[in-house]
This record gives sequence, C-alpha cells and structure tokens, in this order.
Amino acid sequence: MPDPRTLFAKIWDRHVVASLDGGADLVAIDRIFLHERTGAAALNSLKAAGRPVANPSRVFCVMDHIVDTRPGRDDRTLMPGGQAFITETRAAARDAGITLFDVTDPDQGIVHVVSPELGIVLPGCTLIAPDSHTCTQGAFGALAWGIGSSEAEHAMATGTLRLARPKTMRVTFTGELAPGVTPKDMMLALIARHGAGGGKGHAVEFAGSAVEALDMEGRMTLCNMATEFAAMTGMIAPDEKTFAWLDGRRYAPGGAMLAAAVAEWRTLATDPGAAFDAEIAIDAATIEPMVSWGTSPEHSAGISGAVPIDAPERPLAYIGLGPGQPIGGTPIDAAFIGSCTNGRLSDLRRAAALLKGRHVAPGVKALVVPGSMAVRRAAEAEGLDRVFTEAGFEWRMSGCSMCFYAGGESFPAGSRVISSTNRNFEGRQGPGIRTHIASPETVAASAIAGRIADPRDIAA
Repeated sequence: MPDPRTLFAKIWDRHVVASLDGGADLVAIDRIFLHERTGAAALNSLKAAGRPVANPSRVFCVMDHIVDTRPGRDDRTLMPGGQAFITETRAAARDAGITLFDVTDPDQGIVHVVSPELGIVLPGCTLIAPDSHTCTQGAFGALAWGIGSSEAEHAMATGTLRLARPKTMRVTFTGELAPGVTPKDMMLALIARHGAGGGKGHAVEFAGSAVEALDMEGRMTLCNMATEFAAMTGMIAPDEKTFAWLDGRRYAPGGAMLAAAVAEWRTLATDPGAAFDAEIAIDAATIEPMVSWGTSPEHSAGISGAVPIDAPERPLAYIGLGPGQPIGGTPIDAAFIGSCTNGRLSDLRRAAALLKGRHVAPGVKALVVPGSMAVRRAAEAEGLDRVFTEAGFEWRMSGCSMCFYAGGESFPAGSRVISSTNRNFEGRQGPGIRTHIASPETVAASAIAGRIADPRDIAA
C-alpha cells in the first residue's frame, strides 16, 4: 500500500513537471487571474519580451482593486491616475485574448469572489493571482496562492512556476461554534493565539467538525485569512457541499463530465495516518466574537475581553486604546461591510438580519460593498439592499473599495472604523484611519450601537 498522503501532497505531486536543482519543483499552473492594479504591467512586459500567453483560455482578468463603487460608475476613479490602470489593463487583456470581466460586466467583482461564482476554481487545480488573498479559493480543495507580477508573466508564458515545496500544517477546529460566532472569529482566534507568523512556510489544511459544518462561503472566509497567518495557502478537502456548489457553474464541468470529475475529486482528501509537519487543535466552543485592537490580526481579543496589559506601545498608539481597556463599548465613527473575506451573500444576509428595523447610530458613516455584481443582484432580489439603506448604510457597486486604500476613497482622517475586511495594518483603510476588523454581524451590531458591540446582544 502507498504511504498515506495529505490533500496538499496529492495536488502538488500531480502538478510537478520536473524536480529542479536546489530542492525546488517546476509546478504546472491551471488557472491565472489578473486584476487592473498589476494586470497591464504583466501583460505588457510579456508582450515586450516577445512572448505570447501560452494558453489564453486559462487566464482571466477582472477590474476590482481600484474601481469606484458608487452607482453609475465608469472608468473614472477617485484614485489619482487610476483610470489609466483600467484602460491599459483592458487594452492589454483584449490584445492577449484572455477573458476580461470589465467595469460594467455583469460578472465583475473581486477576484476571489468571481472565480468561485463562475466555477473557475475547481478541486485539485492550481490557481494563482497577484493578490495575497488568492488562498481564499483553497476552500474548494484547490491549491491557490498569491504571486508577484514577474511570476504572473512566467506562468502565462510557460504554464509553470518554480517553487520550493512548503511544509504542511493541519489546523483542526473541533466541536461546534456557539450561536453568533463565525468563520471570521475562528481565524482571528487562531491568529491571536498562535501569532501572525504561526503558519509561515506552511500550506495549512483546515479540518475538524466545525470546519465540515461550514457552508462554502464560510470556508472561503476561513481560507481567505490563511495569508494573515503567514501561510503559503489555506485548504479544505472538497465534499458534497463543494460538489453541489460547483454544479451548474459556467466554467465547471457538466453532465457526464461532472460525474467523472466528482469521482476524481472525492480522492482529494487527506489519507488516515498522513503526517503533517505541524498540528494545531482548537475547540470551536471556546471562541466568541472577535475584534482586533492593534496593527495586526494577531492583535485581536474576544468581544468580552480587553486590550492586553502588556500590549506593545506602537499598536496602542495607532489604535488609541490603553492597556487593559475593554474592547466592547469603544465608540466608532464608521462601519464597513464588504471585501473578499466577508462580502458574499451569506455575509450580507446575516448582517441584514440584525439591521432590519433598526438604524445606524447618529454620526456613524456606514457602507456595504457587495463582493461581486452577482452578489449585489442576488441581495437586491431578496430585498437586502432596502434593509441596509433603511438602516442608514450606503449600498454600493462591487469592488475592493475601502478594504484596500490606494489613494482614492477613504474615511475622514482619525476615524475609528469597524470593518469586515481582513487587515488592520496602519493606513490599510487610509491615512490616519484606525481599523478594527470583525465579522459582518459585529460590524452591524456596532453600527447600530455607535460603539463596538456584541452581535449576540441583538435579537435577529
């Protein structure tokens, strides 16, 4: 009998084209995604070198990072010079013959939301994009990770990348989540307990009963933040929920091909007895809604907790809190729901359930930015947009928006924001912005209260 292998090993080994000197492997790449922030640079550089895209049907591009999210948008952006990124990427994508989801395309959205919606990511495939949150798509049992522009060029020209094989780690969430606790809270708890560098050099597989119980959108949230754990990627073995999600998606196999694919996908699970280089276990029942308090996701605490007494000085200076200060009750100026972490339909549903019949506190600026135009349409079909607007939220078009500050839209300097995004680095949402990251439910509850609040205290 062959030695038991991990999910990661099965996918990696199937994609090794050659073993190279120095311990690296040449790995085949199945899907490549670009966006307007770096897409034109990669495509134009490749063209200047006289190298065509080897297989244009495997390369996709979307406008998401710097597009305006206000209704009626066009190529113009609030970011100085941003329009050139869009127009140049459009021209380069068309010239290369790759699939483009343009500003006004009904399928436009954030890369890591659009790809699963359309079935571009599939179990067992390798997928790359010049964005660190590409690991989101590991939720489908894929090997997906972020790259740089030069790597994108190499992959487009050759269909391969040179990579050193990472170590493996399994993070097992046992038990059940308490009501009101979400996948976002699971990841913030993991990172708070084991550090923002806890997964460095590893491909992380998430497993356990609490992970198996999550729907696909919750699993995407979990894998999305693997990069905040410094992991090369995050992965979850595909199961019946995965197969049901992919059934009927545009780029997924259908009919007899789907049945054959599912039979193959079922083999993509870690074998009993397979060894990992590291293991972490967390009882899901011990997790409560989490909120960050500093400059890294590892600076997070439960909503009933407080800033650590021994907290470092710089994060405290940034966030404007003191050692031992309770997290709950901190006044906020703004609330943001969106991003590739928490801008999907289920995220909007849960937030809207808390907001229905309630209103944002006076003086709080609140925005909701769906993760894709498909999410926006589905939310509007359910009337979620009216719930948000009646509660005092702005209802926007899809995009990265104020998750990623690139010199465009921002909250007023000095604002304290509670946000469903994935990063609370200094300046992540704009100069002088103090960001607390949390689940969409915690953002909604806090917007209503005008202060950081526990969503469990609000009856949906």
